[in-house]
Amino acid sequence: MTRPRVAVAYSGGRDSTALLHATLVAAVVHGVDVVALHVHHGLSPHADAWLAHCERQCARWAATWPGLVFAAERLAGRPSAGESVEAWARTARYAALRRMALAHGASLVLLGQHRRDQAETLLLQALRGGGARGLAGMPRQVERAGLVWARPWLDRPREAIEHYVAAHALEHVDDDSNADPRFARNRLRHAVWPKLTAAWPQAEAALATSARWSADAAAVLDEVAAEDLVRVGDAGAIDLARWRDLSPARRSLALRHWLAGHGGVAPPQSLTQRLLDELGTDRAARWPWGDLELRSYRGRLVVARTGGPDASGPASGDASLGGKGTDGRRRGDSRLPTRPVVTLAIAGPGSYDVPIWNGALHVDRVDSGGVAAQRLERLELRLREGGERFQLGPGRPPRPLKKQYQAVALPEWERTGPLVFSAGELVFVPGLGLDARALAPPGAPQYALGWEPRAPI
Repeated sequence: MTRPRVAVAYSGGRDSTALLHATLVAAVVHGVDVVALHVHHGLSPHADAWLAHCERQCARWAATWPGLVFAAERLAGRPSAGESVEAWARTARYAALRRMALAHGASLVLLGQHRRDQAETLLLQALRGGGARGLAGMPRQVERAGLVWARPWLDRPREAIEHYVAAHALEHVDDDSNADPRFARNRLRHAVWPKLTAAWPQAEAALATSARWSADAAAVLDEVAAEDLVRVGDAGAIDLARWRDLSPARRSLALRHWLAGHGGVAPPQSLTQRLLDELGTDRAARWPWGDLELRSYRGRLVVARTGGPDASGPASGDASLGGKGTDGRRRGDSRLPTRPVVTLAIAGPGSYDVPIWNGALHVDRVDSGGVAAQRLERLELRLREGGERFQLGPGRPPRPLKKQYQAVALPEWERTGPLVFSAGELVFVPGLGLDARALAPPGAPQYALGWEPRAPI
């Protein structure tokens, strides 16, 4: 029968060395094996020496605890230009720990953070403007990505761990980067913490307690936001009228949780505040957010994936904010070229690529409801110029194109693609379909048209 296995994140430093040793002692009692997980970040010239130390230490301890296995992974990447080294290292480290833990059959990973670390985390989050979730610091235990991550010493003071290391004469390494003032935690630890504890000796315990209360508050806020989102919307959209009925605080809370559900991370405060300021009406508008775009139209807020770069400019589609018109040109910018008229000769069913429009015109043979075959012998694909009139259906009056878009609630960002003309007459409009005046008589050879954009225009 395979014995259960627990993993310990083991950097070789004081805290993780003490945690690994204590876990090995407890493992004998509980009949479990232990795997020590070491991540080689490649950021320090001493990284190879630390890896060698950890491997030797585990080899010695394995003589006493045969259930101990050592595993290590070297990180291949590096922080990109402008990326926080701390953030990159943290993300890469947890990904590597997860891979190694799963590879060795461990479902529980123990981490060595203690009460001082928790107090520092709360202060750093407060200095960054964090809310209840940030002020909650590190969770004592959380299930994420198929593993349980636990910090058994989160209530233990640093002094207790130092005493444990001394009592058992445990060898460990000292990371010289812990003294580097470029890192925020180091500046806090060396320049602020001694003065803080000199003035408030109970600071560590008090801040750790505040983190626990913040964790409770964050959990309650999650529940409130979930209940409000059931009433005002779903994963696909927010009903803005119902959302506005919430109190200001609950509007902000529901919006932030809804955005986090789409983006995978908490939205920046600047985006949240902008939405709170600008969603007071049902005016159509757009807000870019990384490779996503938030869109407000006809009283609903939705999210679309654009694949575009992160931007923080004004909402597209709003003329007053310098957005884009339906022809794909930015209003007020005469430097951007317009799309020329494209001529197509349709010989039969198929998909006709129109690269300059980033899409294709689909032609399908139909028995009714199509356009006569002879009208497709020479088509012209043009920009919307204004003044075009379109007939939505037989017996209905032709109306300005803008009115027809509004009649079917087609938002501006979906009014892309070319208008299709035959012999100077409007035949087809993406999003609206065939103009009723262009419908072929019964029994005549005829085709249906459709437009498929290949990429955002």
